[in-house]
Amino acid sequence: MKHLRIGSRGSQLALWQANHIAVLLRGRGHEVKIEIIKTTGDKITDVPLAKVGTKGMFTKEIEEALAAGRVDLAVHSLKDLPTELPPGFEIAAVPKRDDPRDVFCSRKYASIEKLPRSARVGTSSLRRQAQLKVLHPDLEIQPLRGNVDTRLAKLEAGEYDVIILAAAGLNRLGKTELIKQYISPDVMCPAAGQGALAVEVRAGDAAALQLLTFLDDSEARASTTCERALLNRLGGGCQVPIGALAEIHGGRLHLQAVVASPDGSQVLRESADGDDPVQLGESVGDTLLRSGGKAILEAVYRQEMALPQPP
Repeated sequence: MKHLRIGSRGSQLALWQANHIAVLLRGRGHEVKIEIIKTTGDKITDVPLAKVGTKGMFTKEIEEALAAGRVDLAVHSLKDLPTELPPGFEIAAVPKRDDPRDVFCSRKYASIEKLPRSARVGTSSLRRQAQLKVLHPDLEIQPLRGNVDTRLAKLEAGEYDVIILAAAGLNRLGKTELIKQYISPDVMCPAAGQGALAVEVRAGDAAALQLLTFLDDSEARASTTCERALLNRLGGGCQVPIGALAEIHGGRLHLQAVVASPDGSQVLRESADGDDPVQLGESVGDTLLRSGGKAILEAVYRQEMALPQPP
């Protein structure tokens, strides 16, 4: 038996995730305590995520606690983790993945296809915005920040006609009443790693790595490794207009990916099959860069560089 301390953000969803891992560890006879750590992303709530411009905005402070030995492991939403971890850390486990899709939530409308012109859609994700604009150029996209409850409350209050969220978060919290549509990845390609968790430890911590081996799901590990390899090749973080979803079909990985301009005027889609997750992700990433993705992303990064950064 070990006494383990898990570092986690304090949101309801983050605590669900940390408690989920804690239950599994307790089932193996370990004593587990959860330490709540406030991150940069939690402190900056009035700025759209794409404009914050901070890598690891939801993970940096937790990693600092991990490095200092205040916690023994950290539980993150994998899509929040930068594709290149800072020196001194590694992902010990990627547990079985939840539904990676995005969902359409509304009181007024039944689906994306039935949205009227100028409907107010809440999202702070450039990836979601870009793919929505492809279908409906006239939509009014409005920033949406806050935890799941806050976002749903804003929808209920009529501040938005529709909001787009990750299926996994709503499923985990049992807050699925307002889901009207699970959006096909062919229509809205998810964020790399969406629906997956990551258990992070100090690099070289052999005891922790061995202890957490049972949590690692081979299919979730392979698919998310592939998606993150693509994201890394494109030079993107979690707040850029890039989507990636890898799935295993017939023993082989199938990766579909998208790069889009935020206004939806340019959309590049690519897919391929392969056996090596990293090789497949990098190959599809190279194809997207060559076919115009480089120019799209450079324009997005130039715009971000021109924006004032928060203190």
